[in-house]
Amino acid sequence: MGRPPRPAPDAAPAARPELAVLVGLQGSGKSTFRARHFPAEYAVVSKDLFPRSARHKQRRQMRLVEEALERGRPVVVDNTNPSPLEWAPLIAAGRAYGARVVAYWFPPDVPNALARNAARRGGERVPEVGFFDTLRRLREPRRSDGFDAVREVRIDGRGGFDVRPGDGEREEREE
Repeated sequence: MGRPPRPAPDAAPAARPELAVLVGLQGSGKSTFRARHFPAEYAVVSKDLFPRSARHKQRRQMRLVEEALERGRPVVVDNTNPSPLEWAPLIAAGRAYGARVVAYWFPPDVPNALARNAARRGGERVPEVGFFDTLRRLREPRRSDGFDAVREVRIDGRGGFDVRPGDGEREEREE
């Protein structure tokens, strides 16, 4: 990871960009939520957007996240990110660049996620073995993991999403 540039001593403090980390099963609605919830100024980083044959996807993801944060741009990481193994490097990068790191937790709804995955075509469909491997590793993110905030996201049954504070948080005030 590169070093973030140091601001000049008399430089005005810049607004903290957000690093949004989506956490949930395949077919849980993460990409649809990302497309609807995050404005265009957010850099979208998703391993699904890399060519299937791409090597070193984790390294590439981290480079893209760091490049965006270095420019002060907010980032949304749209992957399953099922455990601290995946989100710890993202949190570390966010901290290094002074970002506000927020987890968006999609609690598992296995029957509906499997049905949405089954409706996917071609390479978008995840083999069930991969789905169940993600489910086995999936853990709810907590503020104690290093996130500044955790939001719980559920499909509302009306074509939208219900977003609430997660991890036992009360509604917090934005900085």
